Amino acid sequence: MSIVRVALDVPLSTLFDYSVDEGIPVAAGQRVIVPFGKRQLTGVVMEQAATTDMTPERIKPVTHVLKDSAPLSGELLGLLRFCSDYYRYPIGQTVLSALPVRLRSGKPLVSKPALSYRLSASGAALDIAAFPKRKVVQRRILARLVQQPCSLAQLKSLSPTAGRQLQTLLQEGYVEQCEEETSAGEHRFEQTHTLTGEQQEAVEAVSAALGYACFLLHGITGSGKTEVYVHLMHHALQSGGQALLLVPEINLTPQLENYFRSRFPDLNMVSLHSGLSEGARAHNWQLAQQGAAQIVLGTRLSVFAELPGLALIIVDEEHDSSFKQQDGLRYSARDVAIFRASQRRIPIVLGSATPSLESYYNAQSNRYRMLRLAGRALAEARLPAVRCININQTVMHNGISENLLREIGQRIAGNEQSLLFINRRGYAPVLMCAACGWLSGCMHCAGKMVLHLQEKRLRCHHCGYQTRVPVACPDCGNPDLLPVGSGTQRVESVLRERFPDSRILRVDRDSTRSRRAWQTMREQIHANEVDILVGTQMLAKGHDFPALTLVGVLNPDSALYSSDFRAAEKLFAQLVQVAGRAGRADKPGEVIIQTAFPEHPLFRALQAHDFEGWAASQLAERKMAGFPPFVYQAMLRVEGKLESEVYGYLDQARAAAIALRHEVEVFGVVPAALPRRANHLRAQLLIQGRTRKELQEFLRAWQPSLDALPSQRLRCSLDVDPLDF
Repeated sequence: MSIVRVALDVPLSTLFDYSVDEGIPVAAGQRVIVPFGKRQLTGVVMEQAATTDMTPERIKPVTHVLKDSAPLSGELLGLLRFCSDYYRYPIGQTVLSALPVRLRSGKPLVSKPALSYRLSASGAALDIAAFPKRKVVQRRILARLVQQPCSLAQLKSLSPTAGRQLQTLLQEGYVEQCEEETSAGEHRFEQTHTLTGEQQEAVEAVSAALGYACFLLHGITGSGKTEVYVHLMHHALQSGGQALLLVPEINLTPQLENYFRSRFPDLNMVSLHSGLSEGARAHNWQLAQQGAAQIVLGTRLSVFAELPGLALIIVDEEHDSSFKQQDGLRYSARDVAIFRASQRRIPIVLGSATPSLESYYNAQSNRYRMLRLAGRALAEARLPAVRCININQTVMHNGISENLLREIGQRIAGNEQSLLFINRRGYAPVLMCAACGWLSGCMHCAGKMVLHLQEKRLRCHHCGYQTRVPVACPDCGNPDLLPVGSGTQRVESVLRERFPDSRILRVDRDSTRSRRAWQTMREQIHANEVDILVGTQMLAKGHDFPALTLVGVLNPDSALYSSDFRAAEKLFAQLVQVAGRAGRADKPGEVIIQTAFPEHPLFRALQAHDFEGWAASQLAERKMAGFPPFVYQAMLRVEGKLESEVYGYLDQARAAAIALRHEVEVFGVVPAALPRRANHLRAQLLIQGRTRKELQEFLRAWQPSLDALPSQRLRCSLDVDPLDF
């Protein structure tokens, strides 16, 4: 009998000892099913042990060893151990949360054969030249299948409608299904673009790196960062390696996937994100683990994908807060990717038009190497002109200035597209009674309920509670309730009234709930079937709309007086990103920002396209104030139904922290920015250290005190390197 130590998905910072019969081979990284109390749980063997502190009668045997998937590598187990230690999260929950849902369950994986498509006998005998020319996509599919069988994903790179057209060809008997070959495909690179001088320098610098090196690719919007990524992947794949590309949003994966498939038509590429079914995600994860997928494109959780041949990591839009997990294991995928590259001794590229101040400071301090793309990739493309409109000195129509409406009308007349950006969905942020001042507050939160006029509902965007719009004020009975402020629905309504014949498309979380909604909208935009876009930050990132020449920014001022020290940094990045959607082709672009503070340094920097100057001023402020990146932080957050329990726990935790007498700064217990959410009171305690090592040593010493505090009715979480306050 041998002893194995198993990681289980339970909130305890320990491994659990189980016995295995001598005749059953078990390796570290193997998934097993073990008894835990009255349940059978799936766990991962972390190590084998020669001895145990438990008495023989207490050691239970492993119920079943799962062999439907290869064991996790020692490298990945080491990465997960690091994350558990650094982010102070139980090792079992860390390990299991990194796996696809199917691999966490005790059910054996049923590997369905992956399907490809090839020409049938009648398809092979078909003269494609004589095939109806109006069936453009079908002709493309047939021409591609003449060369070799293709997967559905490869065929979708030909056209967004390839799936539907393929079904037609199947029904007509020109195409048939066959089992997909999952071995690594041949490396064919479609050289469709000539690199600019700056792009070539960036590619050569990264390709020449030996071992670990972290590069910050600071390229303005439209500078061709994606083209640099493609050539770097080409270099890594030439030597038989795998490439991992992390993106912040699910919405960006389909268009990037199609683009990379067009450049690497014969390679196996998989995506990993929460929009996939459980089966598809597990299948793609296993292809990556087997080395059969040479390119993995995914959101933050894909940083834990098993990649035996990993040779390059790219983090696109590295500044984006979506890379930070906000519950459970509160890791930063960007930071974990950097550690993984260091562990693997490979280069990593962080790309952004507006790098996070932490990354920018590291580049200025020579911890990272700076690579700059200062010009747009297309010679005729120019950065958009930015101007501010003072909302206190112009005529306003329900939140939109007359100047901006006039500019939109000119773009419609010129068959060009306009985008109005407002980071607030719904009709209005709040409903108000003009007689008594009643506001539509949420009964479960400290926030306000947003008016969604089309659905005639009031909705809380924090806890999800919703109710019908009242016919009269609940306090005084006044029937005249007024919407205050603007959301995407109200902006859309104003535009429809002003431009009744224009084609207006609203893009926000409400309008893109259905599975294919965003893909359909994107096709409409590219086909120039839309005159005016109204949207939230979904439209700000990474999209290339050639006909878009005007961007209007509504109501950006709230971030200028936020209590969050990162608010200005986030606003600057957001405005640069959304402004970058304009003028990406041969037509000049313009950005109009409506603000009450047109002379604010942030807007001045935007007008001058001066990120370096803005970053320097922000870093100087942070150094004076003692904020990151000049210090390192951890936030203990607690939620509960009773105020006495929440603040009692945090007061005891603070006392324990002070008693340790470490060289860290322990702040006072304060309410969270949203002090009540979903009927739970929320408060927090901030710890700050001068160095990362200093903070980590303190957290390791503090953890036993936190574990000993009574917390049965509380939700407690320790957030290392927090982004939100």
